[in-house]
Amino acid sequence: MKITNVETFFVNPGWGKNWLFVRVETDLGIHGWGECYTQSDRDRTIQVHVEHLGRYLIGRDPGNIKHFTQVAFDDYASRRGAMEIFSAVSGIEQALWDIKGKEYGVPVYKLLGGKYRSKLRVYANGWYAGSDTPEEYASAALKTVEKGFTALKFDPIPGPFRSYIPKTHENQAVETVKRVREAVGDDIDLLIEVHRRLSPMHAISLARHIEEYDLYWFEEPCSPENMDAIAEVRDSISIPVVTGEALYTKAGFYEAFSKRVADIINPDVANTGGILELKEIAAMAEPQNVAVSPHNYNSTTIALASTMQACITMPNFIITEYFLPWAKIGKIICPNSFTPVNGIIEIPDTPGLGVDLNMDELAKYPYQEFNRSLPNPDQEGTYLGSWPDNLTEKS
Repeated sequence: MKITNVETFFVNPGWGKNWLFVRVETDLGIHGWGECYTQSDRDRTIQVHVEHLGRYLIGRDPGNIKHFTQVAFDDYASRRGAMEIFSAVSGIEQALWDIKGKEYGVPVYKLLGGKYRSKLRVYANGWYAGSDTPEEYASAALKTVEKGFTALKFDPIPGPFRSYIPKTHENQAVETVKRVREAVGDDIDLLIEVHRRLSPMHAISLARHIEEYDLYWFEEPCSPENMDAIAEVRDSISIPVVTGEALYTKAGFYEAFSKRVADIINPDVANTGGILELKEIAAMAEPQNVAVSPHNYNSTTIALASTMQACITMPNFIITEYFLPWAKIGKIICPNSFTPVNGIIEIPDTPGLGVDLNMDELAKYPYQEFNRSLPNPDQEGTYLGSWPDNLTEKS
């Protein structure tokens, strides 16, 4: 079997960002789908990397997956990594696994060692879009729980992303967490997102003020470019600490493990190198007694399916991400996409990734730019309320 074509497809879901899918075709008529991680304003650069990498795949055996990902880093990227390159590699890599599963007539997880578990738990994210006040967060949280979710992730801190925040922002964040906990009760897991934005002093202060609300985790308190800062936070608070969505490949996680910065890691299958890389990162975490909860700021279709194929094989998996606002469009473009029931997804024994995209439906949601309002110098340090929704992308 040889690869004959590599093609990209953008889909605009109407909120947040554009999705980027990769379709790889072969001379035997078997095709595979993958999905690249994207961010607003950085999506077309990822598409270009897919197109350039695709030129080198034509005529190659799609089964040599590990060799492709290594060559992409060693020879294509000259061992200079970046989010855009790893996102492109990840999308292609998923498509190659989809092809191999379909060729052998088995789901991808059976090629990765088989099931460790039969069901996967997910948490809802994106459910609080448009919420500004603690009351609005609480109302949205209750509606999400009524849909069957047992775990909710949210960022309670007013924007934009800055390392040093006024006391009013911390107070609002504490009140938001308090109101959400009161609204959903004690049995729902609450996962706090910080988006890599705080200095250690602010992260520690916030965590100490909200730890009484029995939180599942405290995600990315500081930038992963300074692992010592994250370690300082972890050593100072009682809430489990998460990092990993902005780390790429196994190399990116080495220091996180060696410095003991996290209780849980959240690598993303669509930017860390793909399905096999995600599984190998989880294997690195296992002897370190670190749990794995993959990030999935992607569609509820291909990237979610790829994540689940890897997670079902992991002993140290605990939960993964489901972006609720994108579920409706996901079901339109991918009728057999997975729908959680009471916060749980069961994976069928369908060959490959288990899902397929409708190309006619993809064309109905063409690429659109997300024009955001970035702040000017005279706005810095003066705004004490919430910034407009389009100012800062919440990933």
